[in-house]
Amino acid sequence: MTIDILEKATRDINNTPIVQQTAFWSEVKTHQGLETKAFDFKVKNRDIYTNVGGHSYTYADLLVLQKPLDSQYSIAYVPYGPEIEPSEEYQGRFLEELSEIMRSYLPKSCIAIRYDLNWQSHWCDESYFDESGLWTGPPDKKFQEFNLNYNTIEWNLRKSNSDILPSTTVFLDLSLSEEDMLMQMKPKTRYNIRLAEKKGVRVFQAGMDKISVWYKLYKETALRNGLFINDIEYFVSVLTARADDTSSPAHVELLIAEHEGEPLAAIFLVMSGHRGTYLYGASSSHKRNYMPAYALQWEAVKIAKANGCTEYDMFGVSPGPDRSHPMYGLYQFKTGFGGELFHHLGCWDYLLDEENYKYLQISEMNAQGYYLS
Repeated sequence: MTIDILEKATRDINNTPIVQQTAFWSEVKTHQGLETKAFDFKVKNRDIYTNVGGHSYTYADLLVLQKPLDSQYSIAYVPYGPEIEPSEEYQGRFLEELSEIMRSYLPKSCIAIRYDLNWQSHWCDESYFDESGLWTGPPDKKFQEFNLNYNTIEWNLRKSNSDILPSTTVFLDLSLSEEDMLMQMKPKTRYNIRLAEKKGVRVFQAGMDKISVWYKLYKETALRNGLFINDIEYFVSVLTARADDTSSPAHVELLIAEHEGEPLAAIFLVMSGHRGTYLYGASSSHKRNYMPAYALQWEAVKIAKANGCTEYDMFGVSPGPDRSHPMYGLYQFKTGFGGELFHHLGCWDYLLDEENYKYLQISEMNAQGYYLS
């Protein structure tokens, strides 16, 4: 397999529905203090897809974030990339070849390339669902590594101990009419949307002048659920970045639900390519029986649809209805809107420095993590 690669300006990243692979996201992460890089690459289709011959090529690109671990070591992080998804038997070889070529573009302190793969999990056939149709999850880590490293030369791919971005999400089909989307929802979800309207919950599009309203709700939510708390500048960078003069901008909306002037809940909606993504959410403990979160999501869906999006990413749920999972509540809430569950492959590390890879593992053990517990 031969992959030709060329570094380019991040402003020239191709348009994509994956917000974490846009010039917009590069701008956000640059504002947050990370170094970002972008690469064009091409590869013969017969080298990455089964039952394909000839000499045609796939042309694509990817965004890479350089993340320091400490004063000595760093990793290259590819959020939800690469976007192109080779046939399963070629995926490991493709990642190996891509990584070895990218190695020369990365600092010597870089000990691994972490791919947060949005490719479909290899373990989604019928044998990985129980009698009630629920996904039983992937096999043990060693078997996953054997599967992805098969056909590679160095066997350098390691399944990371945790995922950074959600590995399971729910996609809604926005090509349907609003009436059909409502009919796909669970009855309780439809009822709660109408209840919020009946109670007088109002959703409006806010600007930077309301960022403090968002942050107050966010801190309350984080403390209530034991989540790590980002500072307000983290969200300012998302709301103010636009990348309008680039090849892959994004449109961001801060939506707030209120009742009689009292803010009850808020979300960040990001639209890129043909997809709307529910990126962040927060809510008050007060008047939760007014169902402001349902009103917010329904309004976000309608806004995304009106802006030409054909799908909506609910962004992150537990893999199934496991009550012990910290994201079970999100599973209950988001699956109520209908749509389809999608299971990603999650985070995989390609080792560039096996001897010092332990520093990445140590840093993750010591990291705060998403949940405080």
